[in-house]
Amino acid sequence: MPSASVVLDIPTRALDRAFDYRIPSELADEVSVGATVLVDFSHRAAVGYVVGLSDEVPRSIDADRIKDIQQVLAPPAFDETAACVIAWMAREYACPLSEAVRPFLAPGQKVKVTRAGEGGPWELTHERAGTVDDRWVELADAGFVPAAHASRQRQVLEALAAGPMRLAELSALIGGAASAVKALEKHGAVSCASRRRVRGGDATTLSSAYAVRPERLTRGQLDALAAIGEAVGRASGDCVLIDGVTGSGKTEVYLAAIERVREQGRGALVLVPEISLTAQTVGRFRSRFGDDVAILHSRLSVGERFDQWDMVRSGQAHVVVGARSALFAPLSNAGLIIIDEEHEGSYKQDQAPRYHARELAARLARERGAALVLGSATPSLEALERCRTGSYRGSRWTRVEMPERPGGARLPTVTVVDMADQFRGGARSIFSEPLEKALHAVAARGEKAVLLLNRRGFATFLMCRDCGCVSECPHCSTALTYHERSHELMCHTCGQSWPIKAYPDPSTSCPNCGSRFLAAFGIGTQRVEDELRMLLPDSMDIIRMDADTTRGKGAHQELLERFDASPSAVLIGTQMIAKGLDFPEVTLVGVINADTMLKLPDFRAAERTYALLEQVSGRAGRGEKPGEVIIQTWWANHPAILAAARHDRRLFEEAERAERKEAGYPPFSRLANITFWGMQSRAVLAASDAFAAELRARVGTDPAWEVLGPAACIKSRVKDRFRRHVMVKAPLDADLGSVLSACVRTLPAKRGSNISIDIDAYDMM
Repeated sequence: MPSASVVLDIPTRALDRAFDYRIPSELADEVSVGATVLVDFSHRAAVGYVVGLSDEVPRSIDADRIKDIQQVLAPPAFDETAACVIAWMAREYACPLSEAVRPFLAPGQKVKVTRAGEGGPWELTHERAGTVDDRWVELADAGFVPAAHASRQRQVLEALAAGPMRLAELSALIGGAASAVKALEKHGAVSCASRRRVRGGDATTLSSAYAVRPERLTRGQLDALAAIGEAVGRASGDCVLIDGVTGSGKTEVYLAAIERVREQGRGALVLVPEISLTAQTVGRFRSRFGDDVAILHSRLSVGERFDQWDMVRSGQAHVVVGARSALFAPLSNAGLIIIDEEHEGSYKQDQAPRYHARELAARLARERGAALVLGSATPSLEALERCRTGSYRGSRWTRVEMPERPGGARLPTVTVVDMADQFRGGARSIFSEPLEKALHAVAARGEKAVLLLNRRGFATFLMCRDCGCVSECPHCSTALTYHERSHELMCHTCGQSWPIKAYPDPSTSCPNCGSRFLAAFGIGTQRVEDELRMLLPDSMDIIRMDADTTRGKGAHQELLERFDASPSAVLIGTQMIAKGLDFPEVTLVGVINADTMLKLPDFRAAERTYALLEQVSGRAGRGEKPGEVIIQTWWANHPAILAAARHDRRLFEEAERAERKEAGYPPFSRLANITFWGMQSRAVLAASDAFAAELRARVGTDPAWEVLGPAACIKSRVKDRFRRHVMVKAPLDADLGSVLSACVRTLPAKRGSNISIDIDAYDMM
């Protein structure tokens, strides 16, 4: 009797394996790897996922005690290769198997099951993710003549003479069209049919969303294509890092490489780091591959994601473009996986399973026999180090440089403005004198500019000038952000807000001393926008793009299309505008506060600052006109800022690499952050102490391991929950996930404390 290995969707670390169930003969044709099934577990119904099949029940199991699969709830969502990746994810990232399965499921599928009547079949609930069929009408008998009084029938026939139409469109044009169509269908004059409507494929008017095929490729582009071709040919998960300056034509390399893979009958996955880049990237790929492209990202509705996902599963689309979740698309014949802007922190998932897209893509490429391509003007130190050694986890890593821009375009000139000098000279404006002059010049020439501000809200905080008190969230250990336009203090951790007004409003008072003198400190995008409107003429279109203005669906695309269509404009934004965007008319880039991230308690602060500055600098001078970049900073001599100013990564990289190696940080180790939280501080303290003690006992005196903590998190309280964490540095070849999972299993089952394990951690807060 055949059997199946089933992962139960019960979120607990105690279930760390799949369970075997017998496949009854009546379900033999329905049960396959990737199917969602209903089984009995511990005398109750449970949802599970088939991850393996066998021709017979394992000998280690008593055949009389094995239970049957009761019902198939959903068709396969993944294949055998994906099942292997699921097992790897659970082990690698120390998460339950069920959490590793869920990203591979159909969009909208939930664990909950319902039953239609007593004894009826069970059905999975879905989040409005089913298919949508449109009713289409077309002429069947062009010679049919309706009765003299049937004016609506004549109108319908006249409309259909131009071609088939949706019934909904006919009804919008002609009142009572539905009844007229029904009568015409009885006479055989028209025919009706249901056709599936594919959602989520909206077009864009962005001029940069079209990939013009160049007459010739640069030397760097040809070298990159050759390296990718070799990696594809080896079909063993080898990686090619394209280290190309901004505007060097990496996208054209991706397109050409995918064309070659498609000629071989295989598909490709393409990842971009920001939702704001999706419309531009999808447009470019669709201009080359047409309807063979599917889109997957979080800003699509559930129904739209389902349709795009189903296009891939059914084989209608073979090129998938999207954010990190696109890695889970059911593309079984992938020959190429591309991660653009691979250095970006957004490729790290911050909720379980806490995978890193680069590592997951590398594993997926090995399992699929595909090649992995990483592209960036500022590659991560992890990727650069793997290329230096030439291999990582059994795969070859090759670096190809693309140091030139096509067509003679040059990198922009960069000016660093020391704001301390500006302040000593009496300047008090957000904009330094050089940036102000440059903005006026752009306005006079009718060109475009981009201003980057790595902050959200009108001011960073509100402070009492009498006692120095900074208002904090009563539920989280974070300062509240002041939004002047809405006159409210907002916690950007839990989202709660409180109405307040700053001095000189008479209702203002300090919560600590009662003083009226509360003042806003810091700079936000709203304030930059307001001061820019006072500085520039009304003819200059000013567009703000941040977390507040891009909340609505399609907001990213609408704002970028507006910037693209404007004859002269300034785009103000946060990090989302710093990478990938291609507007040849942009001749000026200004960075308001270049050193903000350098002050954060993060060992990657310098690397992130350099990458951000180099990336945003690359938005200038991508067309025929030269570009100019002005970087405002209070830390003008920092290596990361000097490296970006001179377009010379070595000024920061060599010193940074030496510091990381000495301190035992990535890329020379693996880093994990284990966080404990709960309403009861004693329970959190006890759990973190017990975990740290167990981990130290397991690693012993091995100098390659380092256990730090437990200690209070930087955000020691979030939503009234106390937070402590343990940090672990482990060797690159360590089975870190398995070690941490084993430690968790030794903890006593006490209430009041929760745990999350973040391997290859990026957020230490």
